[in-house]
Amino acid sequence: MGFLDILFGGGKKKVSKETVETRGDHMPDLNIPVDEKFTIHFKQNGGKFIYCDSDVEVSRAIQNIVTENNWESEPFFVLNERLAQKFSKEPITFTDKARESEVFFTTCEHLIAQNGSILVCSNQLHEKKVNELPSNVVVFATTSQLVESIGEGLKTIKKKYGQKIPANITTLKHFKATEENSDDFLTYGSSTKNLYLLLLEDL
Repeated sequence: MGFLDILFGGGKKKVSKETVETRGDHMPDLNIPVDEKFTIHFKQNGGKFIYCDSDVEVSRAIQNIVTENNWESEPFFVLNERLAQKFSKEPITFTDKARESEVFFTTCEHLIAQNGSILVCSNQLHEKKVNELPSNVVVFATTSQLVESIGEGLKTIKKKYGQKIPANITTLKHFKATEENSDDFLTYGSSTKNLYLLLLEDL
C-alpha cells in the first residue's frame, strides 16, 4: 500500500528520501499512485502527515498532537458540529469562536495529489477566509477523499451537491514559510498554517 510504503519503508513502490527532497515544484509529476503522490507533495508543502488505519489510531494521534503542542487547555475552534460530536470523548474542548482558539479543527472536501493541497469550502469554513483562521490547523480526512487534481475535486463536488454547490471553495496549501507566492487561483486570502493531517484509511 502506498502510504505504508512511504511511512514504513515496505513493499515494492518505495519512494526514496532523495526523490522526496530533491524534486522541484516545477518538475513533472511522479508516475506513482495518487496516495503516494499526495504524501510527497503534502510534505514538501510543510504539512505534518499522520496515517491511521483505525479510529483508535486517530484518537491516539490527537492525544499526541495535544501533548506535543501543550494544547491541553486550548479549545479547538470547530465549525462542524458533527465533527465535534465525533471527537467529544477526546481530551479536548471546542469553541465556535475563532478568537478564543489557536487551533482550527476541520474536515475537508478532497485531498489533491497534484500539489499536496487540501480542498475546502463553506461546509468547512462557512464564510471565513483562510487568513481569518487560527495559525494552527488539524484536518481529519479519509483516503476515499483523495483525488488527482483540483479539477477532479471540483467535478466531484459538483456531482455530489448538484444545484446546491457550496460557496467559498479554496485550498489549504501553505504549511511553511516561503518566499514564493502561489499562483493558484483558489488560494485567495491564504496564509501559512501549521497543519496536521489525520488521514484515516477507509478503502
